[in-house]
Amino acid sequence: MPPFKEEQIIIIAPGSQTTLAQYGLPESLTPARVRVRSRLFPAEKEGEWEPFKVRRKETKQILQEEKDELREMQKSLGEKEEDVTYEEDFVTEEGAVWPIVEGKIMDWSCFFALMTHVFNALNPPFHTPILLVAQPCWTPKEQEKITQFFFEKFKMPAFTLMDSAKATSWAFGKENALVVDVGYGKADVTAITEFCVHQTGRMVSLTDCGGEAMTRRLHEVLKSKGFTRDMAEQLKRNPICEILPQGTPLPGSGMGDGAPDTVMNPAAVASTGAIAEVESGAAIGNVPRGPGLGTEVGEEQPMEDDNEGVLDVASIVAGGKMNEYLARKEKEKQDRIVAKKKGATDASAAAAKPVKLPNSKREHATFVYEDHALLDALKNNLSIEDSAKARAVLDEGPQKRQAGAESEPASAIETNGTAGWGTARNGTIRREITVGTERFQAASGGILEYLADAIHRTISAVEDTGKRGALWENLIVVGNGSAIRGFKEALMSVLQGKYLISPSSATIFTSEIPSGISTPTGTGTSTPQPQLGPHGGGGSSVNPLLLAATTAQLPHSSPGNPVPNALNQHSHTSHGQAPTTIRFSKFPEYFPEWKDSGTEEAVFLGAQVAAKVVFIADQGLNKGYMTRPDYNEQGPPGIHYFAM
Repeated sequence: MPPFKEEQIIIIAPGSQTTLAQYGLPESLTPARVRVRSRLFPAEKEGEWEPFKVRRKETKQILQEEKDELREMQKSLGEKEEDVTYEEDFVTEEGAVWPIVEGKIMDWSCFFALMTHVFNALNPPFHTPILLVAQPCWTPKEQEKITQFFFEKFKMPAFTLMDSAKATSWAFGKENALVVDVGYGKADVTAITEFCVHQTGRMVSLTDCGGEAMTRRLHEVLKSKGFTRDMAEQLKRNPICEILPQGTPLPGSGMGDGAPDTVMNPAAVASTGAIAEVESGAAIGNVPRGPGLGTEVGEEQPMEDDNEGVLDVASIVAGGKMNEYLARKEKEKQDRIVAKKKGATDASAAAAKPVKLPNSKREHATFVYEDHALLDALKNNLSIEDSAKARAVLDEGPQKRQAGAESEPASAIETNGTAGWGTARNGTIRREITVGTERFQAASGGILEYLADAIHRTISAVEDTGKRGALWENLIVVGNGSAIRGFKEALMSVLQGKYLISPSSATIFTSEIPSGISTPTGTGTSTPQPQLGPHGGGGSSVNPLLLAATTAQLPHSSPGNPVPNALNQHSHTSHGQAPTTIRFSKFPEYFPEWKDSGTEEAVFLGAQVAAKVVFIADQGLNKGYMTRPDYNEQGPPGIHYFAM
């Protein structure tokens, strides 16, 4: 088979909400160029699917008196009374079918139609190999079914499946790593040693710990104030929504007021990069811009009372009280403009300007909400001219961005289309909504504790105890569910608080003995004598039972590992059951295109690296992909001998 070229390779990474795809590998690997919503709509013909909602549209929208004349004319000519055409709705998701739920393929017909839609969107020529990123929960039978579909549908020359966790480890270039993939409705925790996936103890499709669970939690705590689910979703994607590290008091709770913040766990500071203001002497208001712990977000906001909740403007429009509400909003807007002009010329007012606080120290913060329901209400209840005027009065987004373009970061919905937050819809009405400390409670339902327990169980299930320390030191957290601000730092604080031990724990029983006094040894004939250590000191060597207990390597359970090797001090790097160091793995810096997009979708970067190695460099010598002759000879089950 002739070798493949970089511009011929197709990569597809299906997800429950978004499917990433790309045709061709650029010289410098970039984020996915094609992003498709992972849903389709049933067509009129059963078994067929459409990428967008198809609606009936009446082309003749005329007055009632003209309709009567037209109806009489149509009857005389023998024509139909209605002339109906169809149009595609590119915005709505009403009636959509999502074939992938929590990583599992729930509707195979829709899933295959989705793969066909993505393939047609790429529009590749003949002789194009495909690398498909597989979800960890896919069974061997499901992988065979997918292989059969791709070979028989697209007639491709080569095909391979790559586990998403392994692709993530390839992206970070880590031979040993613990991959935590937090998605929309689930999370997967996988141990990787020597680039091999550990199936034993692997935690896949953990429910109630993804991005949807955090949205539900925000909606739960803010529902009493009039927040809808869409408001909670947009709040979660905004930088003012933050998950604080474990033990951090909420603003206004009275804890720590009047005294500088102290760091409870110095190890957590070293690992997470938190700012210890008591040591650095940083004054409030002189902190760097976000995102990140110890940074500030947005410009200062007045501490307004939000007990009345969010005003439902859509109900006001539908109730016929729009003119009164618009007049009040216009007056408020003019008053703000006058106040800003006056404040700009008043030196004393500028000197009395309130001090900016970091987001974690502010009781209230404001975010820009895109109100789609209000826009629909205006279209349905007002004329085109009145609707345009109402939108100009109610839209608070443009003025806000002009006034605070340099001081307030834009919403992740508007700027970060590649980080899993999506893109803003055009023509929406933006409203400023103030929210209190509820914005810090997205993960307050035990999500972080659940993930920390899964991480500990997964690492403890690795048979090679010598690899466990490397896994604790190379934690990789990816997935769009982890894009919320402070998620990784808060997870690290939970892990360190629950599982981190002191590095000196191995010598806890000998630390109190002076170095000049040797440890007494038994003299009876039945007393086991300690074996000689690596330095020949029998009396001062470490107790082998103590060392075996702390490293979880009992001599009698490992006949091939004699006690002298277990006593080697250079091999005693960490405890087998609890870590002495917990760190996040550092993302490589030689992919500049990934700096702004973040590492949440690093799985696609790993798939690109793997495709380059398997299809270009290796060219099938190590059976990294399945060719068509292999498929014709072995059938779909042969994919298990070729999949990565």
